Amino acid sequence: MMAWLRFTVMATAFVLTILFLVPLQYLFLKTGLGLRTTTPILFHRIVRRLLGFRIHLHGEMAEGRPLLLAANHTSWTDIVILGSLREMAFIAKAEVANWPLFGMLAKLQRTVFIEREKRGKTHQQASVIATRLAAGDAMVLFAEGTTSDGNRVLPFKTSLFGAAQVAIRETDVDTVTVQPVAIAYTRVHGMPMGRVHRPIVAWPGDVPLGPSLVGLLKEGAVDVDVWFGEPVVIDGKSDRKALARTMEARVRAMVQSSLMGRDSVSGPAESSDEAILNGTKNL
Repeated sequence: MMAWLRFTVMATAFVLTILFLVPLQYLFLKTGLGLRTTTPILFHRIVRRLLGFRIHLHGEMAEGRPLLLAANHTSWTDIVILGSLREMAFIAKAEVANWPLFGMLAKLQRTVFIEREKRGKTHQQASVIATRLAAGDAMVLFAEGTTSDGNRVLPFKTSLFGAAQVAIRETDVDTVTVQPVAIAYTRVHGMPMGRVHRPIVAWPGDVPLGPSLVGLLKEGAVDVDVWFGEPVVIDGKSDRKALARTMEARVRAMVQSSLMGRDSVSGPAESSDEAILNGTKNL
């Protein structure tokens, strides 16, 4: 009974938030007002509180621009979590643009939509991302290319890391900062979540979005660790595949540290930044 009462109250507040902020954001985008980048932060912070997330932040988002954030992906809630912290834009699969409600919200946040399965468009899509990077937008790349079960980090796709190199080749920038970001859901109502309860948050691709949203609105009180790892500054000579694999290793180490209850990162040795910059080692 209490769960459904919470759902009713939270769902009502969620709808009211959309009705108030969406028209404002649409107006800001049409008029070019600066608030177009801050309204999404307010929206995500309200939704984050409605869903009951408590963020434990490790490290800081890099200040250097252009900035590409390479993150793992467990759920649609990752966007709410990250979007509530700082100004950033997201890179999403093309079908998201056509989702009811969420597609509209993604467009209002100036999301870049890509078609991963169409390799012939890889350079074109990388160019779009590169333009946004060069313009100063911090872009979030969910590098696994899909959502995981939250208990592990899937292999990172390397293709869109090329956007950082395209930004260097096709714009006026000389370097791009690439930073690993890890998101790990650890507790629910103060108790360790574990593999059994992580599906409360995890959203594999074959699970409908509606039940996931309803479940979270009923549940609430979820702790999430967000790690901003050591950034790498790359130039035009950098090795795209080496960069992707290094980001994957760093994100995996941070996620594993959270799931094991550690406050610091422990993991396998990582390749040097020089190897990425010079393309001298295949990780």
